[in-house]
Amino acid sequence: MIIDCHGHYTTEPGDLKRFRQEQTKAVQRKTPPPPRSSLKISDDEIRESLEGAQLKLQRERGTDLTIFSPRASGMGHHIGDESVSLEWSQICNDLIHRVCALYPRNFVGVCQLPQSPGVPPKNSAAELERCVTQLGFVGCNLNPDPSGGYFNSPPLTDKWWYPFYEKMVELDVPAMIHVSGCCNPAMHTTGSYYLNADTMAFMQLILSDLFKDFPTLKLIIPHGGGAVPFHWGRFRGLALNNGRPELTDIIRNNIFFDTCVYHQPGIDLLTEVVPIDNILFASEMVGAVKGVDPKTGHYFDDTKRYVDKAPALSDADRRKIFEGNARKVYSRLLTRTATKAAV
Repeated sequence: MIIDCHGHYTTEPGDLKRFRQEQTKAVQRKTPPPPRSSLKISDDEIRESLEGAQLKLQRERGTDLTIFSPRASGMGHHIGDESVSLEWSQICNDLIHRVCALYPRNFVGVCQLPQSPGVPPKNSAAELERCVTQLGFVGCNLNPDPSGGYFNSPPLTDKWWYPFYEKMVELDVPAMIHVSGCCNPAMHTTGSYYLNADTMAFMQLILSDLFKDFPTLKLIIPHGGGAVPFHWGRFRGLALNNGRPELTDIIRNNIFFDTCVYHQPGIDLLTEVVPIDNILFASEMVGAVKGVDPKTGHYFDDTKRYVDKAPALSDADRRKIFEGNARKVYSRLLTRTATKAAV
C-alpha cells in the first residue's frame, strides 16, 4: 500500500466557498452569520468534486490511501473570533468525514482545529477529541501562527501549547504543523509563508526540551521541512553549539518530514540528509503546485516519481517511506485500514 500523508480537499463543492464568503463578510460587517443550515452539499456533488481530481490522480499515479484534511489555506484562523473558527472548523471536518464515508478505501480524515489568535490551544482539544473518537480521524493540522502571517503566538515549545499536546498524547494522534492563508502582504502564502513556518517550527523544536516532557508526541513538518534539508549543517551546528544532541537523536521518535518537494534534486537531497525512518510519502496533490513541469512533461506534484528514482533509496527504504513510516506515525491507521479491508 502507498499512503499519501498530506492531502487537502482543494476541490470542495462550490456551496462551501459560498458559505465561507458570506461568513467572512458577516465578520467584516459585524452582521449575523449565515445559518449552518443554509449550506447544501449533496453526496453526488462530493463524488463529482473528487472523481475527476484526487481519485483520478490516485489511480493514475499508483497511490492507495490519502490522509485527507480541509483546505489548509482555507482554515483562516485569523478571520473572526473563536466562535467563527469553531463553526467553520466543524463544518469542514464534517465534510471530510462525509468524503471518508463515501470512499473509505481511498481517504482517512485529519481535522482542522478551531484555533484563533490569542486563544489558548487547549480550547481546540474538544474538537480534536470529537473528530478522533466520533469521526474516526487519525490526526490533526496544528497551526503555529493563527495570526495569518504575523507570528505573534508563543513558540510551539511554550507551555501555552502543553494542554493540547496532552490531549494529542492521550488520543495517540500526530499533528502536521501547517499554517493557513497569509494576510501579511510581505509573504506569498504557499511560496514563502508555508516554508517559513516549516523552518521556524523546526528551529523551535530542536532547541527545546519538548520531547523530554512529551516523549511520545509526534509532529510532521510538511513540504520537505522547508529549508531544513538544504541547511541541515546549519541546524546541526546551531543545535550542537547550544548544547543539544545530534539532530538525528532529537528527531528520532518525534519529528517527521513529508515528500511534498516538487523536483528530483530536492527529493534526492531530502532522502540523503534526513534519516529514512523520519520521511513520510506525500504529494499535496491538487494543491500549491498543480501544473505540468515543461522540462519533464509530468505534474510537479507527482512526487511518487521522484521517490521511485531517488538513488539513495533501497527497496526497503521505499517501503518505509511509502507505507511503514505512516503507519508508525499515524498509529490509528492500523485499526482504520484493518476495518476498510474488511468492508
